[in-house]
Amino acid sequence: MSTVVKDTHHEEHPSGIMRWITTTNHKDIGTLYLWFAMIMFFIGGLMALVIRSELFQPGLQFVDPQFFNSMTTMHALVMIFGVVMPAFTGLANWMIPIMIGGPDMALPRMNNYSFWIMPFAFSMLLSTLFMDGGAPAGGWTLYPPLSLQTGDAFPFLIFAIHFMGLSSIMGAINIVATILNMRAPGMTLMKMPLFVWTWLITAFLLIAVMPVLAGGVTMLLTDKFFGTSFFNAAGGGDPVMFQHIFWFFGHPEVYILILPSFGVVSAIIPTFARKPLFGYSSMVYATASIAFLSFIVWAHHMFTVGMPLAGEVFFMLATMLIAVPTGVKVFNWVTTMWRGAMTFETPMLFAIGFIIMFTIGGFSGLMLAITPADFQYHDTYFVVAHFHYVLVPGSIFAIMAACYFWLPKWTGNMYPETLGKIHFWLSTFFVNLTFFPMHFVGLAGMPRRIPDYSLQFADYNMIASIGAFGFGFAQLIFLYLIIKTIKGGKKATDEVWEGAEGLEWTLSSPPPYHSFNTPPVIK
Repeated sequence: MSTVVKDTHHEEHPSGIMRWITTTNHKDIGTLYLWFAMIMFFIGGLMALVIRSELFQPGLQFVDPQFFNSMTTMHALVMIFGVVMPAFTGLANWMIPIMIGGPDMALPRMNNYSFWIMPFAFSMLLSTLFMDGGAPAGGWTLYPPLSLQTGDAFPFLIFAIHFMGLSSIMGAINIVATILNMRAPGMTLMKMPLFVWTWLITAFLLIAVMPVLAGGVTMLLTDKFFGTSFFNAAGGGDPVMFQHIFWFFGHPEVYILILPSFGVVSAIIPTFARKPLFGYSSMVYATASIAFLSFIVWAHHMFTVGMPLAGEVFFMLATMLIAVPTGVKVFNWVTTMWRGAMTFETPMLFAIGFIIMFTIGGFSGLMLAITPADFQYHDTYFVVAHFHYVLVPGSIFAIMAACYFWLPKWTGNMYPETLGKIHFWLSTFFVNLTFFPMHFVGLAGMPRRIPDYSLQFADYNMIASIGAFGFGFAQLIFLYLIIKTIKGGKKATDEVWEGAEGLEWTLSSPPPYHSFNTPPVIK
């Protein structure tokens, strides 16, 4: 019996909208993820501006407290699951096969599926804004019993979270399979670019912790609709148990949001310092150490629940220990720049801004790790200042740096450098104007997630709100710049960065066959 082998090489490829819906090409899927993240970035940003409008002055101005709480909840869910994670997954899709010399991702059809789950998940999440009883208002942490008081929106919220988690797990499995199986000959693990390493470790974190979140929110669902009492004290349950389950997911999650940033910055700094990265292997081990430690520090979010003293001491010391590998990374970046022939193009500006402001977030994190001090800081605006310093000038700046750094490679066109620098300086000025005053009002005792506040906090809140609007409008420059670069512009050359003569601009990645006609090099 003979089998007929169909020749697939001469098939017509779908074009137009069908190309994007059916694509299994890693670059197309990376592009889809990045555009999805951009759209959600503006939606989540508008929610933040609702919050800051309400807090512009004391008293209740624009929205009722229920809707204000819905905004704080939805803003966080959109920014974490809809912006930072998809953007980094988009960068992974685009760059990992190129960096390891592979032809595509290991599981291309699953890759397509893991993206297309996302728009449906977020349509479901955002549809809760139009339901009876309003959108979820229990905070992104979903603590019972508060989160269980949501109306019709609750099951939609839970199913949306399940779909986001499913997408993340599928994406992570794909990345692990690609990195472990599809490296070019000679590309050993310790020769991989750091962006690939950080994503390999991030992917393992995702596979480990997303099911924990799924379990926790499913228990919430059965508590509300099926008469279980996991977290209901009246039925013998324990609401604090939910906090343990949530933060066992939630703490590794914050490292899922930042580890790929470390990889991006580790690609950009050596390029513009024109030196190899200092301490490559220590960077790999530091990243792995951070990932390991992230699993044993979750209860530092819970110092005020009444833990035994021994538990508080353990979680305090374990949290402080994370400062060591993080310090190693910052030291290595600074040492890479030391006596380098540095130039300050836009990606380098974002990378340096990342290092400085991420470090500020790290220091306030150390303050929060001190148990007796945390009793004072807990649930104040100091915490909001801390995690926004890690996530906005941290994760978001790294994503922007990556876009500027790789846009010429993706499009073949050079972005307008002056406009990029204007975007950087406006973003940096306004991000500090927004979040730095929050340290002060937090230390003075202003609680977070509250739509009204005492008169003595008025000045700093007004400054923060002005900063938030400034930052939001500055991002329109970024959007304009990306569209302009995709449409055309000065052609990118082999040496994209002026002054980088003789330096392969994708310093750490073997270029693929089709990039600027450069033959593939395995270093």
